[in-house]
Amino acid sequence: MKVKIILQSLILILTIGCTPQKSPEYKIAYNVLFDEKSDNYEIFVMDLDGGNKKNISKWKGVDWVYHAHKDKIFFISDRDTTHRLYFLYEMDGEGNNVRKISDVRLRDSWFGSRKNGKELIVNPHQSIDSLFHIIDLDGKIIRKFATGLPYNSDPCFSPDGKKIVFRGANKKSKREKGFVDELYIIDETGENLKQLTHYPADDTTAEWHSYKAGPPIWNTAENFISYQSKQNGTYSLFAVTPDGKKQWKLTDNSLNEGWHAWSPDGKWLAIDLFDAKQTHCNIGLMDWGSKEMKVITDTSYSYQQAPVFIEMN
Repeated sequence: MKVKIILQSLILILTIGCTPQKSPEYKIAYNVLFDEKSDNYEIFVMDLDGGNKKNISKWKGVDWVYHAHKDKIFFISDRDTTHRLYFLYEMDGEGNNVRKISDVRLRDSWFGSRKNGKELIVNPHQSIDSLFHIIDLDGKIIRKFATGLPYNSDPCFSPDGKKIVFRGANKKSKREKGFVDELYIIDETGENLKQLTHYPADDTTAEWHSYKAGPPIWNTAENFISYQSKQNGTYSLFAVTPDGKKQWKLTDNSLNEGWHAWSPDGKWLAIDLFDAKQTHCNIGLMDWGSKEMKVITDTSYSYQQAPVFIEMN
């Protein structure tokens, strides 16, 4: 009897081990300037080949997706309020089950999640607070912390959720002389602040309003942090290791590169691609293994930006 049970257990283990694991079915959610005159931004989704494009937000205001976890889309919106006064919402990948998460007014800032999407780190509007907030999905504040810098934006959790990488600066506003945004990393408790990036001191090609270090995105598969930066007159993607010891140019595209996202498995990189005068913006998808790039949006709209990956299965 014992031998039979052992054999059955071995067969079950082998069967499970030999069963092909289903790959995630990704879609891309992104922002579209739907009507420039009324400043109407909508959230669209599409397949990785650019097919099945669909407007899922359908709101005559500003809806802007900044994060996704599995099939949940997290976005800021001025619905239920006045123009460009933002609060945090969620919906699924089909645009259903729209729900307001928090009554705290937010900055126009990227944000991230941890603990399987159950906690978010957000950036309140300066009229509310100068601290980062870690909240749960009901908007309850779990922790607030200061970074010690005059300017903080675009926080992103490390894969283990114990550290936060963000854009910081030694001045409060880009309009102040000497403002340089860099990437910093800090513990979830607000301790051990460290500067990661160092913009070339001799590069004067970035205008005052340009990103010297854009919103950070953590590549969990290879454990580095990517960001956009205007250097030598062009926006390109760069990368830095979490300890700041290595910094390098990540991609080499002819167009300017901006906001971007990594698929959770690290196989795909979705990027804003735009001309030098920023008159049009499309989304390109790069196979990270082969480095093959394809533009997957069409010319229906002038500005299609800020892609994030969602899992539909």
